[in-house]
Amino acid sequence: MHDTASAPSEPKQHALLPENWPSFILPSPGDTIMTLFDPGYQWGYNTFITATEIFLGYALAIAIGVLTAMIFTWFRLVRATLLPLFITISMIPKVALGPLLIVWFGYGVSTNIFFAFLISFFPILITTARGLREVEPDLLDLVRALKGTRWKIFIKIQLPGALPYIFSAMKVGAILAVAGAIVGEFVASSEGLGYLMIQVQSTLDTAAMFMAVLLLSLLGVALFGLVLFLEKLFVVKDARLEQAPS
Repeated sequence: MHDTASAPSEPKQHALLPENWPSFILPSPGDTIMTLFDPGYQWGYNTFITATEIFLGYALAIAIGVLTAMIFTWFRLVRATLLPLFITISMIPKVALGPLLIVWFGYGVSTNIFFAFLISFFPILITTARGLREVEPDLLDLVRALKGTRWKIFIKIQLPGALPYIFSAMKVGAILAVAGAIVGEFVASSEGLGYLMIQVQSTLDTAAMFMAVLLLSLLGVALFGLVLFLEKLFVVKDARLEQAPS
């Protein structure tokens, strides 16, 4: 009797292909787009709330970060006292501050604005302070010899010279502001795209989650594009940090 070994059957791979995944794992583009037409999600309102938190928190981070860096440049004692404290605070995981911020500010947009501000503030402060110190000392001595006031030195020399550093910090801050607002909505919010993601997660509504991520990405791209546009207006190409020789 002749015994022949049967060839092993090939394993079925079709179940692993993306088109065979269930919709709650990977929804189709059509299902994701159709969520935009469901009024229950309130996309317009939630996107507006998240955009408000991102842009206001980011604007505050820029204004206060540049102002604080200016104070650090003018007053060495203040810099020596507060800068190590700020660096220490920047290393604290911001999510760990969530319960405290809820106690201090409660739930709502203001808490999420503060989250966006807190996360994007420190890179802007540290990089701007560095840029203000990079001005040529001989140039500063010359202006002081010509009786230039501290404010004029800042406006005419230090600030223009620090613009490449400021915009470099603003690019990083733009990314972090989006993350900060979403962290705030995850922790302390009853509205916004981050809050909506938490709500639809419980029902495995992955299509709505994908749409929320897409809208968040568009907000981030819009903010980053705005920074790039302003950089092209105020900083010459050769002076930008990414164009500087290494």
